[in-house]
Amino acid sequence: MIRDITIGQYYPAESVIHRLDPRVKLIATFAYIISLFVFQSLFGYIVVAIFLLSVIQLSKVPFGYIIRGLKAVVVLLLFTSFFNLFLTPGKSIFTLGFITITDKGLNSAVFFSIRLILLILGSSLMTFTTTPNQLTDGLEKVMGPLNRIKVPVHEIAMMMSIALRFIPILLEETDKIMKAQMARGADFESGGILKRSKSMIPLLVPLFVSAFRRANDLAMAMEARCYRGGDGRTKMKPLRYSNRDFIAYFILLAYIASIVAIRVLENMGLILIFYK
Repeated sequence: MIRDITIGQYYPAESVIHRLDPRVKLIATFAYIISLFVFQSLFGYIVVAIFLLSVIQLSKVPFGYIIRGLKAVVVLLLFTSFFNLFLTPGKSIFTLGFITITDKGLNSAVFFSIRLILLILGSSLMTFTTTPNQLTDGLEKVMGPLNRIKVPVHEIAMMMSIALRFIPILLEETDKIMKAQMARGADFESGGILKRSKSMIPLLVPLFVSAFRRANDLAMAMEARCYRGGDGRTKMKPLRYSNRDFIAYFILLAYIASIVAIRVLENMGLILIFYK
């Protein structure tokens, strides 16, 4: 299960998506996430899925590797679908005792599930194709205008970069500790919820100790290198747009235009709305 968590990890590959400027990928991801909450029809989500599959194909990241990251959120997906399916009022289409499934509940559960899956796949693709250093530089550049209102942009970008960098490290540490405890006779899978919760203590305690130790080592290393924030700092590799970045922006504008067009057609009733 630990190995199935791929969110936040970088997948090295030689692709046009990997070579894009991180600012392009950040802005595209933000626009993609917004588009998921605009559509109300199945046709709209088909357009999003085609766009996402095309980007995945260009990124050269194995589709199975990306799908593997969904295993970590299966519980959240089932939990969300359950509440939308049984607790949404509407016209009853199935009743069994106190369990009632409505038409709006079914539509809501299906579309929220599709939206959550597309959201995870699209947002995780950015971290698969962008190194933490590139992501930090991109965030700092994108949020640069906030410096005028005294927002600590560099510090925010640095914290997010460190958090993303620590995800694979902590996952690997968790896997090592779990295997070590299982070799000593620990059982993390059998028993009820209370027993399994108690069995996690031998895993969580050394994991927290290791995380605080790593954080302390990182803080000491930053202080030893006289790190004092972003004021006056220069970049070894400053970000510069290339022709492929402008082409990517043009494709993104075309995608946004298609979103607006589909939304207009939905409002005009020319596209059948399933969820409303």
